[in-house]
Amino acid sequence: MIVLDGKATSAQIRLEIAEAVKALYSAGKKTPHLCAFLIGNNGASETYVAGKVKACEEVGFRSTLKRFPETISQQELVEEIEKINQDPEIDGLIVQMPLPKHIDELTVTLAIDAKKDVDGFHPTSVGRMALNLPTFLPATPAGVIELLKRYHIPTSGKHCVVIGRSHIVGSPMSILMARNSEPGNCTVTITHSRTTNLKELCLQADIIVAALGKPEFLTADMVKDGAVIIDVGITRVPASDTKSGFRLKGDVKYDEVAPKCSAITPVPGGVGPMTITMLMLNTLKAVELFGK
Repeated sequence: MIVLDGKATSAQIRLEIAEAVKALYSAGKKTPHLCAFLIGNNGASETYVAGKVKACEEVGFRSTLKRFPETISQQELVEEIEKINQDPEIDGLIVQMPLPKHIDELTVTLAIDAKKDVDGFHPTSVGRMALNLPTFLPATPAGVIELLKRYHIPTSGKHCVVIGRSHIVGSPMSILMARNSEPGNCTVTITHSRTTNLKELCLQADIIVAALGKPEFLTADMVKDGAVIIDVGITRVPASDTKSGFRLKGDVKYDEVAPKCSAITPVPGGVGPMTITMLMLNTLKAVELFGK
């Protein structure tokens, strides 16, 4: 059984990105510059954005963090986004989710220039992904694809079951696994809360991508021997025996599922570390595609 180590893989990719940045500098081209918007004081968002700023420093990017109060209006936020759209010094813009309830996430997503959409959520990015054209891929699904590629996990002709249909993970994951590329070329079944025969479908799967946000949902009796298991879920559950008072759990009951697998991602240390690294890769791609 192979443990797909996202932490080690992420570290290697960041070294490669840092080398690419040095090459850009040597060629007289601009240093990639990522801008992040943080609205309000959400603790988890603070942590995620801090991780992105740190990653920028690590690979040699420039970064700008713009903070806004939770009371900012939707129109004011859109106007701030437009300023970044017009700024030639900034290559990528991310608006950290979730947003305050009075701000519509789709409106914000559509406001970002598709050429700076390093999150890969803009309809232009999604459409180009579906057509297998060069574009920004959503970071988490891109991280899964990169893990499969670097560990040489066979995917062509395999049956992949994706559990979850979110626009952030499940839906793009199904597109990437089905498209004519490597990794890819899977027969994909996308499942969700209305799926009535989920266990039966999972038992047929060569590859399962669990992305529904329910801790330890996927159990050993749902997995056939030799399957590849990709656990995208990450949930904080109370734990009195830890200093933090919580423990991170994935969507897969790891201890009982892992012995049946040919390969599996752990939580933490699997898909999670890859997400920010793929965001860095998208920002580098923005310079390569659109930078001067």
